[in-house]
Formats: sequence, C-alpha cells, structure tokens
Amino acid sequence: MTVLSREECWALLAQERVGRLAYRLVDEVHVVPVNYAVRDESLLVATGEGNKLLAAELQAEAALEIDDLTGEEAWSVLARGRLEHLPEDATDELDDVVASSWLRTLKYDVVRLVPTVVSGRRLALRRP
Repeated sequence: MTVLSREECWALLAQERVGRLAYRLVDEVHVVPVNYAVRDESLLVATGEGNKLLAAELQAEAALEIDDLTGEEAWSVLARGRLEHLPEDATDELDDVVASSWLRTLKYDVVRLVPTVVSGRRLALRRP
C-alpha cells in the first residue's frame, strides 16, 4: 500500500467525473452516486430539489469517494468536509457541471464540497 500525496489525490479527483457522495441528514447517512467537477480544490455537484440540496442548506458533514480497480492495482481517494449550496448567481458559470450529469433531469442548483481532508491510497493486489 502507498499513501497518495494531496497533489496525487487532487489529480485523480480532477480526472474522474463520477463518485459517491455521502452526507449526514439529521440522524441518517445517505450515500448516492453523483457526477461532479473540480474547481479550485472544491467539488461541485449539480442537483435538483431533494436530500442533497437540503443537506447543503444545513451545511452537513459530507464526503466524496472515488476509486478504481484495474488488473493488479487499485486506488481510492476520499475528500471530507461540509456541503454548501452555491448562490444562484454563482451557478451561471457552471453549465458544464450541469451538462456533465448522466441523468437528463432538471438541475438548477449546485452544491459544493470544500474538503478539509483529502486522502488516498494505491494498492498492489495479489489475486488468487
């Protein structure tokens, strides 16, 4: 196992577009797949009305995880922080975040995760 540097973690976050967003909403933990974009060491997710937006309004604790498994190697990156709902005037410049969504549902809001901790590991695998 190799611990990834902060720079390596951000490089992997920047090259991917899909991750799992985990967030606490009151007394429940939710984990959902999301499309995301990286901007200035923050992670942006377009969303419609629902739990993600409510969690962002409450500035809930959250984490975004990405990983990959190819052949004899795997890696995983975890970014932890709090969600926030971007103001409407800040979302105009983020059309590519909304356009990157795999689902064609209407998404007028963008939530941001500004990580306080970013960590990752690369693993050499032994398969039977």
